[in-house]
Amino acid sequence: MKAYVLHGIGDLRYEECPKPELQPGWALVKVLAAGICSSDIPRIFQKGTYHFPTIPGHEFCGQVEAVAEESDSDWVGRRVGVFPLIPCKKCDSCQKGQYETCSNYDYIGSRRDGGFAEYVAVPVWNLLELPDTVSNIQGALLEPTAVALHAVKRAGIQSGQTVCIVGTGAIGLLAGQWAKMRGAGQVVIKGRSEAKRELVQKCGMEYSVSTQDTHDCVIEAVGSAQALEECLTLAAPGGRVVLMGNPDGDRTLPQNVYWSILRKQLTLTGTWNSSYGGPESDWQEAVQNAAELCVERVVSHILPWDELDNGLAIMKDQTEPFCKIVLEF
Repeated sequence: MKAYVLHGIGDLRYEECPKPELQPGWALVKVLAAGICSSDIPRIFQKGTYHFPTIPGHEFCGQVEAVAEESDSDWVGRRVGVFPLIPCKKCDSCQKGQYETCSNYDYIGSRRDGGFAEYVAVPVWNLLELPDTVSNIQGALLEPTAVALHAVKRAGIQSGQTVCIVGTGAIGLLAGQWAKMRGAGQVVIKGRSEAKRELVQKCGMEYSVSTQDTHDCVIEAVGSAQALEECLTLAAPGGRVVLMGNPDGDRTLPQNVYWSILRKQLTLTGTWNSSYGGPESDWQEAVQNAAELCVERVVSHILPWDELDNGLAIMKDQTEPFCKIVLEF
């Protein structure tokens, strides 16, 4: 099969490699579409994966081509979304069904080979069947859609409250859509320039580059020190701040910003990944609401399979405006 194989930091090669071998309880998935996550940029160009070589890519959907065990044969031929976190199922978190906080997890696309390939091996447990109403593009974006929902749930938004999302990436825009769906009275997306205004408005939300208003809930969806300080400033007294963006470095706070946490009696909460398993999981809700959310509106580029390098360059070098870039097979 053909795959994009990371041999070292910045050394991504499109090459021929063997199809994955299946162990008991696993399935072979033919990839149909894959999204490029913002985390793929440092993973490929700056920090690397957990070992080399590795095939990156954790946002994808596909069709089950084979299974290791006859008992799983009903999966063959089905279109599926894939929860990329493989929990140990032994730690305290797993015993509680909180698989997203597993202390000894594996991860498709960083700790093991992922979806930037024609085929990928996946535990059957991690497969979620896609109905005909969910497109391949929507299926590939289930992971960021579920991550956004998880953050919004952590925010505990009450009906009519005002919500501000700091960050204009795909997960930030999806979080804004979820917040509206779950009863927020006003949702504002805070960005740095006018470049994203049209996209934000297309997704049905307000856009601001210089909002001075405060909000009942603020969700940080960037991962920068500046964004964190903005969130603490934008939160209303008694408000809640949800930290979602992967940090780009160490964090220190100016004293006056730290004072705002105390004096406004803010509640800060983290969010990590998404819940999976059972009818109330974030992934199940993402599948059920994919059409109503207009997930595809956050997609700025749909590229053919052999143009991953082009998509990565757009995101890394910011040569043109983008939001979510998806490869379609």
